[in-house]
Amino acid sequence: MKKGESSISTTTEHTTGNTARRSDSSEPLADVSSAHQTIGTLYGVGVGPGDPELITVKAYRMIRECPVVAYPKKRKGGKSYAHEIVELYVNPDEKEMLGLIFPMTKDPVVLEREWGKTVEACWEALKQGKDVAFVTEGDPNLYSTFIHLARLMRELHPEVPISSIPGISSVLGAAAALDMHLADGDEQVGIIPATADKEAMRQAIEHHDTIVFIKVAKVLDLMLELLDEMGLGGKASVVTKVTSPYELVWRDARELKGQELEYLSLMVVSK
Repeated sequence: MKKGESSISTTTEHTTGNTARRSDSSEPLADVSSAHQTIGTLYGVGVGPGDPELITVKAYRMIRECPVVAYPKKRKGGKSYAHEIVELYVNPDEKEMLGLIFPMTKDPVVLEREWGKTVEACWEALKQGKDVAFVTEGDPNLYSTFIHLARLMRELHPEVPISSIPGISSVLGAAAALDMHLADGDEQVGIIPATADKEAMRQAIEHHDTIVFIKVAKVLDLMLELLDEMGLGGKASVVTKVTSPYELVWRDARELKGQELEYLSLMVVSK
């Protein structure tokens, strides 16, 4: 794949033996068996918050043209939200599909071990000259699994070219779902991972006009309690699985007190 291409293309690549060939051209791509084969490029491809129609034209082209499509999942045999978003555009018979495990743990030893495995799985394809499109929900450079993959790839295989394709964030999708603006003029907006550190959450609210708390599910009741203490109980909304067919919206987050939320949930506090 040549960098800087901007034309819209709906072509696919088929792999026969060691030579990939575009379906609309007789010109072969790189022969991956060549001793002088260049290393493939690792692309972080943002595929949007959930609605497949919110994939950008460039992301669509990358997914169609890269011979390998990688996607994150929580565990072996588990589902992948990013994969669900792009499956409409991917023919698994024409692609090498690579599921990479990013475990849901904060244990640094486990994380480094598993992330190292994902890097080596990608490297196996990259060293053969195959471009790898790593699809991730939202944007690859905003609280994304691609950040960890790219960091460790640069450490272990610094010769690998890495590029990212921006995508629409769930933060923006939530604003659309709520029909609200996030910031205007001199207003300040914060995007904060919700944690059990109540004082840190209080300061985040105090220092911004609008705050989007991501990963809010596990600390929802704590957040509702804090907002009540600050006199902002009616100023918070919650959206889950933004823009997807399973999207749910609560304009008053207090309705959710004591309930369990989907992991892919965020809270918007607008003062």
